[in-house]
Amino acid sequence: MPVPFAVTLPLLLAGVLLLSGVSKLRAPGDLREWEELGVPRFLRRNALLRLHPWGELLLGVAVAVLGGWLGALAGAVAVVLMLGYTVLVARGAARGGASCSCFGAPARVTTITVVRNVWLTLLAAAAAGGAASAPLAGGAVAAGAGHLPWLIAAAVAVVTTALVLWRAPQTSAPATAAGVPVVGGAAPGSDGRDALDYVRRRTPAVPVILADGTEVNLRALAAKKPQLLLALSSVCEHCETIRDRRAQYRALLPEVDVRLLLVEPTTSRWAEHEAPQSLHDVGDYVAASIEEWSTPSAVLLGADGLLAGGPVTGDVAVEAFIGDVYEALHGTRPPAGPDATAATAG
Repeated sequence: MPVPFAVTLPLLLAGVLLLSGVSKLRAPGDLREWEELGVPRFLRRNALLRLHPWGELLLGVAVAVLGGWLGALAGAVAVVLMLGYTVLVARGAARGGASCSCFGAPARVTTITVVRNVWLTLLAAAAAGGAASAPLAGGAVAAGAGHLPWLIAAAVAVVTTALVLWRAPQTSAPATAAGVPVVGGAAPGSDGRDALDYVRRRTPAVPVILADGTEVNLRALAAKKPQLLLALSSVCEHCETIRDRRAQYRALLPEVDVRLLLVEPTTSRWAEHEAPQSLHDVGDYVAASIEEWSTPSAVLLGADGLLAGGPVTGDVAVEAFIGDVYEALHGTRPPAGPDATAATAG
């Protein structure tokens, strides 16, 4: 293999693995996400979740500094890993509603995610070949020692791309969403955000389908009455709890329509034909227009055409978010327990 490829391909793969590992250490995922992606049950262990990013870091270093048969072996392990990732995201994209913290922040699994992982699998295969032709000790790093100008140019390109694609969080002042106070985008204590730094974005004017088959515009629907959307999936175990409590949420918050948002057709077993009907977003337009989230998630749409709270993700975060909305409307935390909820509704 030509020296430039034997050097750059393993180093590129090593960079991807190192970036992925560091990102996961900074923003670790959880077992719920592994479940949604279809990771086998016997692998869904907290110990493996904690060791996962360290394994990627170790593999990245091995790909960069090992050559010969050791480099080829490290590359082969990377191929198996990338291929496994590709199978998981392909299944998640086909099923819908899954997310992946592949590089730290959770993002909805889409066709682009699958294409990216296919490309990384091919890169890993090519890098294995490149590492095999590198020195046994030092690998691609040693092989590239005599080509520093070329490597520096490649590094400049990588850094420039990373800086161009970087997006810093924005902040804005609070507002009121046509009678529904704005609540923070995160559960209390999760990352310190509250209504004072919550960014109000426009509700996406995208088509969604009611359970009876009627197509509606999401922004127009919210203009009639604020909407609290519960993004759920019928294949998500943690979504069961949120779905089972939907009647309690509706009793607590009559000021808004509490609706299920499903990335599933109206034939889904979770479709709700009684008012407020479930919303079906098979094209995944809502999450793609607001923020990539996993299930369960919740977001509050104001009647003024802007988001009034969320999105938040996770069953615990959704429960806390419901309480935040109630407190914003009533000045106190909601009553504890189903019995108290029913009494309040009465």
